[in-house]
Amino acid sequence: MKLPAERVVAASKAWPWIPDTAVTAETDDYLIVRFPDYFAHPLVLTRFTPAGPVPDAVEAALARARGYGLARLWWMVRLDSPPGVPELLEGRGATVDVTLDVLARDIGCGVPELPPPAVSAELRWGTDPATVRDGQELGARVFGGPAAPDDHIASEARRAEKDVPAGAGGTVVAYEGGTPVACGGVIVAADGAALLWRGAVAEQARGRGLYRAVLSARLEYAVRHGATMALVKGRVETSGPILRRAGFEAYGQERIYAVPLG
Repeated sequence: MKLPAERVVAASKAWPWIPDTAVTAETDDYLIVRFPDYFAHPLVLTRFTPAGPVPDAVEAALARARGYGLARLWWMVRLDSPPGVPELLEGRGATVDVTLDVLARDIGCGVPELPPPAVSAELRWGTDPATVRDGQELGARVFGGPAAPDDHIASEARRAEKDVPAGAGGTVVAYEGGTPVACGGVIVAADGAALLWRGAVAEQARGRGLYRAVLSARLEYAVRHGATMALVKGRVETSGPILRRAGFEAYGQERIYAVPLG
């Protein structure tokens, strides 16, 4: 069953996750998040909802971002972004860093049946430091960025030890012969949406159904804990096609622009 577009847009709008270790700059017009340095994108504009002229609001946001002293800002142009923002950013030297399909599917009737992987894989939820580190390091290799420090790993493991059994979500890691080869996270939101994030497969393990295995595990978890919609922002060149074959429908695209702040 096709989901109402307004529900998908609302869930996408409510997506941003901000860790306790981040610093924010927020006004009615925008939200800028300064993540720790070990994040691939340390400075991100996650919300842009100007009430007045868009060009003025863009310049105000960029001026605020320059105060952090970093070389660039990653600006998320979301489904609810006002028109004209991409052109304004490109006029300031911005380039598209990532294009994402916003994909969703109804899971209110249960877990969809997906083809099994072509290899045998062991799936573990990251509730201990070793598994959390395996997932974090695999994600860093696939998406870029440095490895997270030990104190972050320990903190994430403590949080996940409570969140996973409580139904709030977590990260699942797939192992082949003891080697982590795929991972993906899920957050079960209060509105019944399961937000799927950071699905990754090691380069040498692709094409064998491991992304589907991790996807299936997250969908099973989401349904078990009351979610009725699965939402994911998949890269158009990699996970997007897999998700479409798994029954997800596209509701638009979002782009992340790298904006120079020099």
